[in-house]
Amino acid sequence: MNEGLVVAVRGIIGFFTLLIFTRLLGKQQVSQLTLFEYVLGITIGSTASSLTTDLTSSAWSHWIGLFVWSLLVFLFQVIAVRFPRLTVYLNGQPELLIINGKLMDKKMKSLRYTLSDLLEQLRANNIFDITQVEFAVLETNGQLTVLKKSQYDFVTAQDLGIDTSYVGVSTELIIYGIIIEENLKKVGLNKKWLIDELLKRNIGNPREVHLATLSTGGDLFIDLYEDYHHK
Repeated sequence: MNEGLVVAVRGIIGFFTLLIFTRLLGKQQVSQLTLFEYVLGITIGSTASSLTTDLTSSAWSHWIGLFVWSLLVFLFQVIAVRFPRLTVYLNGQPELLIINGKLMDKKMKSLRYTLSDLLEQLRANNIFDITQVEFAVLETNGQLTVLKKSQYDFVTAQDLGIDTSYVGVSTELIIYGIIIEENLKKVGLNKKWLIDELLKRNIGNPREVHLATLSTGGDLFIDLYEDYHHK
């Protein structure tokens, strides 16, 4: 068989095998990775790559390798649920880097976590002044969770004693220029009402609309295709 065709076939097999195994292992494998998941991801990905391009060995051996590693991940997930303390050894544990506004210098040094790393992650949390921080926790996936000092925190409607109206999920009425009539029926509206609303906004054809949604408060959001904006 032609070598290019063999690589293509093995690539398809490897892709769907990895996709199926990843799907079975759950969403945490594609979220922010812990150290344990990162190492496993590299190994499984490398094995899948070898399955595709290494023609000196049988595809079956690589497939068995994928299966074994995926099975190990699954077993560790089950064990971690039953024995939570085990995850501390596999993934580590969250570490406090700032306590009551004070930097934990020794802890940062032991984690080899620099001030540059800390300031960068604070900026990612929209904090540009370290004096605003009460607590900062370095999570097992490398992300920094920050609690601001109360005087710098955002004021909520609850803090002010203000009643707010319910905000639910918006309903898509037009997607890629196609009217979703089933969704119109769900909110008690019809196609004529939608067309009239579009005409009020000088939109003569639903195909001009990239996305149109209706909020639970009755507000209609419309986004036009860029080329129609230029028109």
